[in-house]
Amino acid sequence: MRIIVILLIFFSTSIYAQGDILAKQYFKKGNFQKALYEYEKLYAKSPSNINYINQIVTTHQQLEQYDEAEAFLLKQIERVNYAAFLVELGYNYQLKNDLENATINYKKAIASIDARASNVFSVARSFQNHTLLKEAAISYEKAMELNPDFNFNLQLAKIYGEQGNIERMFTGYIHFVESNPAGLRNIKREINDFISEHSDNENNIIFRKILLKKIQQEPNLLWNDMLSWLFIQQKDFKKAFIQEKAIFNRQPDNLNRIQELAVIASNENESEVAKEVFEYIIETAQNTDTILKAHYNLLQLETKESSKENYSIISAKYLELFKEFGVFSQTLKLQIAYAHFLAFYMNDTKKATTFLENTLKLPLAKLQKAEVKLELGDILMLQEKFNKALIYYTQIQRNLKNSTISQEARYRVAKASYFKGDFKWAESQLKILKASTSQLIANDALYLKLLISDNKYEDSLQTALKLYAKADLLAFQNRNEESIMLLDKILDEHKTEPIIAQALYKQAQLFEIKKQYEKAATNYNAIIANYRDGILIDDAYFKLANIYENQLNLPEEAKALYELIIFNHADSIYFVDARKRYRALRGDAIN
Repeated sequence: MRIIVILLIFFSTSIYAQGDILAKQYFKKGNFQKALYEYEKLYAKSPSNINYINQIVTTHQQLEQYDEAEAFLLKQIERVNYAAFLVELGYNYQLKNDLENATINYKKAIASIDARASNVFSVARSFQNHTLLKEAAISYEKAMELNPDFNFNLQLAKIYGEQGNIERMFTGYIHFVESNPAGLRNIKREINDFISEHSDNENNIIFRKILLKKIQQEPNLLWNDMLSWLFIQQKDFKKAFIQEKAIFNRQPDNLNRIQELAVIASNENESEVAKEVFEYIIETAQNTDTILKAHYNLLQLETKESSKENYSIISAKYLELFKEFGVFSQTLKLQIAYAHFLAFYMNDTKKATTFLENTLKLPLAKLQKAEVKLELGDILMLQEKFNKALIYYTQIQRNLKNSTISQEARYRVAKASYFKGDFKWAESQLKILKASTSQLIANDALYLKLLISDNKYEDSLQTALKLYAKADLLAFQNRNEESIMLLDKILDEHKTEPIIAQALYKQAQLFEIKKQYEKAATNYNAIIANYRDGILIDDAYFKLANIYENQLNLPEEAKALYELIIFNHADSIYFVDARKRYRALRGDAIN
């Protein structure tokens, strides 16, 4: 008997579900008469279902059967004590242009909150569903006055934002965060739509003033956090640093937030601020790993900005750190960085190799040994000792199968084969890496594979591709001027071959490294003019826009290029950044 009952319940539920789906499909397709018929059948079986009642009303309204909707709602109001039906009735009068009766019913709905504060949930939601924002706000405000336990600051903030009342919106979000600190990340996301990168933007100024006032009146680290976040959006990293120090001074448990700020500033090429923050971490941190990480990042910054004349100073700093902290597994990252610096910047590959060979004698874990071997392989590749490099890369693959570093080693194998001109073997390795779990490796592998496959058939001797691979190797060896000259040769001697677009792009990247932005812009423009249907077109748009915006002070030209990515290349990896930059240049306050 129990089984029969269960089957009947299941069958009944299934029929309901099918009827609901059918009604929704009819409504979605605009077949409102059939939708109404289906909803009325569902209502007949379940007359207390608010959703079916509302859908019947809405469907009548879509058919412009306002009198029928009114009669149906009046019947429901008599039968069910559900205050939101007053909103629905009022809205139905509004559709009939009977604003007097619409207002009367809206007021009745709001007044119902006085009798029962919990009515606000359905009443305010109904007002919002019909974009009656003023009435929804009044409802929420009234309920919060009647019941202090209610917190509708989030809903009110969103309404104020839609109404364009920015100051009240910010205040609402801040009140919400004050009682719900766990929601801070989501609130930042909401606020981000109303601020820009420009500190003189009116909304930014309003938000900053509100936060500064809160800090003065009610000190709370939440306000320092939000103010720091605002300064980071504005790229005012020095001001953000002041707020982060204030937070750390009151909660000196870790320096993670300050470390994140240093990295963000470094990535945004705000080197001076980044250096100041890293130096603060070194002076303040109690944890050796944190101090070493800061030293590592600081040395990377200094190396990036240094000239050859200062390389000996940087080398001495590495040696001083090894003297202070020792040469063992804890300083491994610094050891690898030092060897890389010796080989790639000071051209002392022998010393770099000897140093890393000694590192391998330390008691290291498998992964740590693999990291050292990866760098040793790179140094051998730098010297064009490809076969010896392959030995190290192969050892990594054998010892740490299916790991990210193993996939990285396979990519290096492909790169070494490519540099040697063994394009067939390189391509076979790259095919495997297309499915890499590391998206970065997969993207790099796909890019190199396309480069080879698109150009290997054009010339049976693969002359241009070999020249390009050599130019690529020279760039890897930091011999940028020689690479540029070899790319010039390709551009002069292989004008009709598809590799020209790649050569222009590679050369433009090297021009940017040398800060020759006008030359880089010329190359990107050549790609845009002649290879509009190629795979590099969105890269060229974005890189050129970035130069126009940040180096050549041509914001309108940059904006036009970002717009091309937005409208013509929605699948581009640059789409999100292009949209953000476009809106910033357009001066949008709201995204």
